[in-house]
Amino acid sequence: MSLFWRIFGLNAVVLGAATVLLLWAPITVSVPILVTEAVILLGGLSVMLVANAALLRIGLTPLGRLARLMTTIDLLRPGQRLTVRGHGDVAELIRTFNAMLDRLEAERAASSARALSAQEAERRRIARELHDEVGQSLTAVLLELGRAADQAPDPLRTELHQAQEVTRDSLDEVRRIARRLRPGVLEDLGLVSALTALATDFATHTGLRVRHRFEAGLPPMTPETELVVYRVAQEGLTNIARHAEAEHAELRLRRGDGGVVLSLRDDGRGLGIIREGAGIRGMRERALFVGATLEIAHEPERGTQLVLTAPAVEERKP
Repeated sequence: MSLFWRIFGLNAVVLGAATVLLLWAPITVSVPILVTEAVILLGGLSVMLVANAALLRIGLTPLGRLARLMTTIDLLRPGQRLTVRGHGDVAELIRTFNAMLDRLEAERAASSARALSAQEAERRRIARELHDEVGQSLTAVLLELGRAADQAPDPLRTELHQAQEVTRDSLDEVRRIARRLRPGVLEDLGLVSALTALATDFATHTGLRVRHRFEAGLPPMTPETELVVYRVAQEGLTNIARHAEAEHAELRLRRGDGGVVLSLRDDGRGLGIIREGAGIRGMRERALFVGATLEIAHEPERGTQLVLTAPAVEERKP
């Protein structure tokens, strides 16, 4: 039954019931109308309006659910769908909306994959240029300053040594930025070693006490999934250092149902109501890229917890 005939039928039922009651009831209308007759007519009208409103609410409830979902849908949280009940215009509308969400989520996942691949390629290029060009130039400057300091008189030698220390600090910073852009230890030594180095680096440069616990015997993951886990941990630690006002953080990696679970918790101030910025949405896009799920819980004055559940590679049986 279409929506038009459904609404028409509901109204017909209400009006038909009112007509039957009027035919059977010993009610007359005088001219001028009496108070009791007016009360009876107004009461009957009220009953008709209430019944009509109730029936229309029942008939239009699926449209209300559809409108609420349309205002809250987020393609970075896939899987939100409405249940299709029965047939007719409303059911067909909901079915079409669900199909549209399927297409949009697939297109979003594909575009995110292309964007993230391009981003990682650009990161590798910039890291290589920082290491090969800027790093070598600073190394040459450092050597020249050392030779000049050996031949300079005492007052100038002190200033040259100070310039040498500044250059050495700049070289270390360039190398650190290059490592963050392109985690070579992830490719060479694996995810656990890369996360250990990441936690140590953050503790050294930010003063944040990072405790890490990594379970042994983790299931294998694809290189793309390992990179996503590393980047999510990196972005999570960066957010803690910038916004959480925390003193301690705990980074854990353990086996989960069908995959690996990365959890990051801090003892900062929390954010109360979640307002997701570019960093969190970027983490959600990365998780969506490899079919992972990301959950973030904020509690005021009790810190923040981030949980990433990433899929493992299915082991083929011989």
